[in-house]
Amino acid sequence: MNLLIKSATVTDPASSFNNKVADILIKDGIIQEIAADIDGEDIEIFDAEGYHVSPGLFDLNCNIGELGLETKEDLETGTAAAAAGGFTGIALMPNTQPPVHSKAEVEYLLNRAKNNLVDIYPLGTISHKREGKDMAEMYDMYKSGAKAFTDGNRPVQDAGLMERAMLYVQNFGARVISYPEDISIAGKAKMNEGVVSTMLGMKGIPALAEELMIARDLYLAEDTGAAIHFTTISTAHAIELIREAKRKGVNVTCDVALHNLVLTDEALMDFDSHYKVKPPLRTQKDVDALIAGVKDGTIDAIVTQHTPHEVEFKAVEFEVAEYGMIGLQTALPVALSAGLSPEMIIEKMSVNPRRILTADTAAIEHGANANLIVFDARSEWEYNKQNNRSKSYNSPFLGQNLKGKVLLSINNNKIAKF
Repeated sequence: MNLLIKSATVTDPASSFNNKVADILIKDGIIQEIAADIDGEDIEIFDAEGYHVSPGLFDLNCNIGELGLETKEDLETGTAAAAAGGFTGIALMPNTQPPVHSKAEVEYLLNRAKNNLVDIYPLGTISHKREGKDMAEMYDMYKSGAKAFTDGNRPVQDAGLMERAMLYVQNFGARVISYPEDISIAGKAKMNEGVVSTMLGMKGIPALAEELMIARDLYLAEDTGAAIHFTTISTAHAIELIREAKRKGVNVTCDVALHNLVLTDEALMDFDSHYKVKPPLRTQKDVDALIAGVKDGTIDAIVTQHTPHEVEFKAVEFEVAEYGMIGLQTALPVALSAGLSPEMIIEKMSVNPRRILTADTAAIEHGANANLIVFDARSEWEYNKQNNRSKSYNSPFLGQNLKGKVLLSINNNKIAKF
């Protein structure tokens, strides 16, 4: 794959060329030269004037149906949606059947994903079968390629199990990822507890369910000295707890789902199950606090929480509909609509996620592997069923005009154009 990208604005906080307009010459998948003007004779040229070139995006929280749930999404459709959204790396949650709880599942997924433009990083479970009772074979999974461990969308309720997991993974330098929810407080509620849930007559999930679990795991991390990452935090007080823990020197990082930056529980007034997610959409106060947390550095990363479902799991009554929405392909325009600059988007959706997971770095520098995207932050396009690359369609943004489009995704000596 040989290509000359002309007159692109480099958007990469880790690059010496950041915010500079430059030509980028790629040969055999390697960035051979970056300069103000490169001769493009006998090579394919892509005119990127007015566009951004940046490291490929990286998603720390992505659900692909494989293994066992391929009718929702398989690796082919999932990575196609990822590439179209600008993601050249995705961390796969172990919410599968069977779950990724041994080296066999890790190795299967890595073998299935070979020679793909999108790198995949399987996350192993903390507990066997995600049952929250006994620790899974974490070291075996780590040796096979799992870099972090989580029970996915099942919070670890047993504090002793979480403590043992934190102590254990320190021996080989891995990280535990916590989905913070106290089930005994959240119960079987379906949305955020507040004014809207009261108006709709629905049981609500109080913010306390999230915050109590964050407080517990912060204490455990402080006591054990382990690294802890919280995924999809959603409340204003959760940010305060993590901000204070960082001040104290606790080794903690966290991320937020994109939809929690742009949507509130008022979106549920019509009982549209496309907006049914977990953690639930919160209040405008929470949204404002989350955006402030992103901007001041308390929130380290932004994720899609891409969760595909067949139509029969969403086109039903709100109470029985499944949680989740797809988000890989719409991530860039949604992030831009939250008021984030292109440079901050790259920091939170490329640079920091790779650092947190100790994944292979991507940088716009001489001699680096060409792991990059070209995007237009101003272009408007309609997201519809025809250009949707996912196998599923459960997105509230389907049929909407979005601003911000990925034009090229390049990685592993492969290129995809959109």
